[in-house]
Amino acid sequence: MRYNFFYPMVSSRCFAFLLLAGLLVSVPAAWAAPNPVPNVVFITIDTLRADHLGCYGYKQIRTPNIDALAADGVRFERAYTPVPVTLPSHSVIFTGTYPLLSGMHDFAVNTLNPTQPTLASVLKEQGYNTGAVIAAAVLDSRFGLNHGFDFYYDHFDFNRLDEANLDEMERPGNLVADQVLEWLGQNSQKKFFLWMHLYDPHSPYRPPAPYSEEYKDRPYDGEIAFADAQVGRLIDFLKAKALYQNTIIVLTGDHGESLGEHGEKTHGFFIYNATLHVPVIIRLPGGASAKTVPELISLADLMPTVLQALKVDVPAQVQGRSLLPLMAPKNEEEARSLYAETFMPRLHFNWSELRAVETENYHFIDAPKPELYDLKKDPGETQNLYPQKKAVAEEMHAKLATLIREYSAGQELAEKTGLDPALMERLKSLGYAGFSGGGAPTITDRDLPDPKDRIETYELISDAIAASQHGQYAQSVEKLNAALKTEPASVPVHYLQGLNYYRLGEFAKSVDEFQQVLKASPDYALAAFHLGLAYARTGQVDDAIATYKRTLELDSTNFTAAYDLGVVYLQKNMTKEAGDAFLQSVTIADAYAPGHSALGQVLLSEGRVDDAIAELRKAAELAPQDPGTHVALAKALTAKGLTTEAQEEMRKAQEARPQ
Repeated sequence: MRYNFFYPMVSSRCFAFLLLAGLLVSVPAAWAAPNPVPNVVFITIDTLRADHLGCYGYKQIRTPNIDALAADGVRFERAYTPVPVTLPSHSVIFTGTYPLLSGMHDFAVNTLNPTQPTLASVLKEQGYNTGAVIAAAVLDSRFGLNHGFDFYYDHFDFNRLDEANLDEMERPGNLVADQVLEWLGQNSQKKFFLWMHLYDPHSPYRPPAPYSEEYKDRPYDGEIAFADAQVGRLIDFLKAKALYQNTIIVLTGDHGESLGEHGEKTHGFFIYNATLHVPVIIRLPGGASAKTVPELISLADLMPTVLQALKVDVPAQVQGRSLLPLMAPKNEEEARSLYAETFMPRLHFNWSELRAVETENYHFIDAPKPELYDLKKDPGETQNLYPQKKAVAEEMHAKLATLIREYSAGQELAEKTGLDPALMERLKSLGYAGFSGGGAPTITDRDLPDPKDRIETYELISDAIAASQHGQYAQSVEKLNAALKTEPASVPVHYLQGLNYYRLGEFAKSVDEFQQVLKASPDYALAAFHLGLAYARTGQVDDAIATYKRTLELDSTNFTAAYDLGVVYLQKNMTKEAGDAFLQSVTIADAYAPGHSALGQVLLSEGRVDDAIAELRKAAELAPQDPGTHVALAKALTAKGLTTEAQEEMRKAQEARPQ
């Protein structure tokens, strides 16, 4: 989707924890792990609809590499994600647990609990080299999925706030494949676990040539075809190095894409099968004749499947089930019910969350206006049968309640972590905007608006964010004003409007918008931070100081707020207080160059030359292209009598200045 929204909130409590037993069932001999121990490769392709691949019957695309993998492995016809959002979906894949236990409901300020076993951590304990190459900042290591990886190539620069650099937050598939092949070249002599993440099909759809021409009328398909080519590069490498035959390969999407179905352009807001249905292909060593599995499966099943194929014990917390019995010849399992959710409407707009259960025949969505679909007769989910089939709906609702109890724990495992404003701003390049406005994530309230009745407002807000991302702030203001006609008290809309007015230089209006936000949501740390910025711009220095202090009370990780507090202290000639604030900023984030530079200059003004030199050297090391830091360091070195070094810093300052 274009817009996953995250929020500065503490996750709520869930229910009693139930360990699942029976995962270590007998493994058919045909699927037993051979000797030597197999390697493991996971390929996750973001935003990939199963019905847009050739091997799933789509005729308008060429995906030869994925199709060939399917022909050499097992293709699952009805695989589903429990949550159509990138970070929580990948959390499901690599922990084998549902959001009710992991606490990863959304792209949020939560991070995966480091004590929770992941596929990487389990295989690392088994002696595997573990490596991952990530294509988007929404899976950055700070969110915890790096747990167990020796090598986790994210490397996104969150401090580059210039909107001209937005593409820095997404890595195209060819660059991902380059890093993957480089890592494999250095680590394939020993058994390895590799995860390759491809983000290209995620909106906006901008495939490179020649796919941009071949699929000019279907750019989403063009992105998929481009991703397929990168899959081919990896498969070709494995075959060339004689690694393919002894490697378990799993290819899956993390979620689908609505493409306008049900009024949703992308994903995350609804939980229809357009966004829940994903491809899953598993190839085990030794190969297999082409085989398809029609039974329902969940992405939570992938981790226990791989571990069982390797004859490695499955961690007790894992809630998915091994798929090996389904992959064995003539082996049928009892009918299954699958859980799904989206909390994005609740967490960010205070509209109702959605939860669902899917069986072989029916899909039930629990909402203020419940929905029931007969998937055999209506696979597109266009005819809500809830009014006509109340008995079936009640039975499905009972199944959903059972799943919620089964997958819940007394306390969700995810940990709260602060996200600095630089990160929040940069993530907008991927369509992720940081604002709050919702409630607790696991308490149902049927008095809240049904997302079905707010989809037009949601898409209007999404379009407004897109406009602001491209510097079209006036257009964004217009769209948000239209949204306010439906949602006049909307916290996120007023927050986004405050950002727009700030960027337009209408700081008084920005102050008014952020004040409205904080009146409705007093603990909204990011809104307080931006209110402080707006106060500073309007010359309300005392109000800015008080607001920055409040921001740091709400979020002690906001090093930018500490820095800006120091700046406004300097405006009042409160040098000591400014120095303390700058020190606080670098104590929170030691790699924050502006904080070190400002602290060094304050120390120099106080005559603490040696301390000033140390701070300014650190700043120059972190940001060598900042001429102001070099000039300040030159002054400090001159005060110390180090004339030659001072001249060298002035030379660096001159080189750093734009010509």
